Amino acid sequence: VEVKFMKSIKEIYKIGHGPSSSHTLGPKLAAEYVQNKYKDADFFEVTLFGSLALTGKGHLTDYIIYETLKDKCNVIFDYSFDLEHPNTLKFKIYKNDKLIGEEIVYSIGGGFIKIKGVEEEVSLDLYKETTFDEIKRYIKENNLSLSEYIYQHEDDKFKDYLDLVYNTMLNSIENGLNKEGYLPGKLNVKRKAYDLFHEKRIFETPQVQNTRLISAYAFAVSEENASGGLIVTAPTCGASGVIPAVLRYLKENNIPYQNMIDGLAVAGLVGNLIKENASISGAECGCQAEVGSACSMAAALYCYATNTTIEQLENAIEMALEHNLGLTCDPVEGYVQIPCIERNAVAALRALDVAIIASTLTNNETKVSFDEVTRTMYETGKSLNSDYRETSIGGLAKTLKKD
Repeated sequence: VEVKFMKSIKEIYKIGHGPSSSHTLGPKLAAEYVQNKYKDADFFEVTLFGSLALTGKGHLTDYIIYETLKDKCNVIFDYSFDLEHPNTLKFKIYKNDKLIGEEIVYSIGGGFIKIKGVEEEVSLDLYKETTFDEIKRYIKENNLSLSEYIYQHEDDKFKDYLDLVYNTMLNSIENGLNKEGYLPGKLNVKRKAYDLFHEKRIFETPQVQNTRLISAYAFAVSEENASGGLIVTAPTCGASGVIPAVLRYLKENNIPYQNMIDGLAVAGLVGNLIKENASISGAECGCQAEVGSACSMAAALYCYATNTTIEQLENAIEMALEHNLGLTCDPVEGYVQIPCIERNAVAALRALDVAIIASTLTNNETKVSFDEVTRTMYETGKSLNSDYRETSIGGLAKTLKKD
């Protein structure tokens, strides 16, 4: 029987520039891999297939490849979908006009890539338990908390990395809140974070203020991502605004710093489980895999930082993912703007709602486990019509198509 392991949570939280982990971070890694492997090459022909071709322009895929390989490449768009993965790149490598190599790379979401025919590198930080049920059983048998379990598996620099993630997330909110104007691209989308943050409503109740501010924080990060700013994948660029919004809400409500760091660790573990047992790629499973996963992770952050029981936490993360089931990925014109930015704000608010519901209930007897809803999300994503999986040929992308 093959034993499967999960890699380090560091790989869920990647620090980089937007707008898309699968369309910019992944292809950049792929281009760097090929460039390093074929150091003597003088030309690269790069073909983008499927979702990478259909939404590559809006997601800056061709731009990032040209930036990486400089003037030594040509990018071709092929809209075929008869592929092993909807985000596929093919590299043809030339020297002196002769083909010296060919590489096929899959950008699988969250900035991760798989190279066809190449065994994945084994990470030093491995988790033998690959389902929430297994982890829950392990920590109860060994009298551990979820964060203690994580720190046992990660290296001694992991907490420092979480501190960097924490500060990068909060900085991306600040950066986004202080910018006005329009996002790049032909959609002419106006930045809204600044207005949401500064324009207090008359007779604003505390609840309305919370909704406005949390939305402003999610908008701020998502607008930074859409304009190529520095963000943290959580678990992807397109869903990068959800966790920071909840994190700042916790900070403003005086939750201790260590609670928030431990909560980020647990949120990363939830993202890791979804990546292992389903997908975090919008091209593979729709936006339920990106914003749905982020919503579940943010619910975990809130629950763990506020000291709920593990049963309450599981109830929250299950609800968060369950009520994003079937969420389509239909970016207008391929930009990570409509409906992506608003969706981050809605998911942040939903994460808080489900976390509060779960943490209020003392009887947490549920009929659906987190592992079951994770499997369901994957099955749902696989059965979604490809028009609704980051191709920009269905849904809002079709309705709002601009000429």
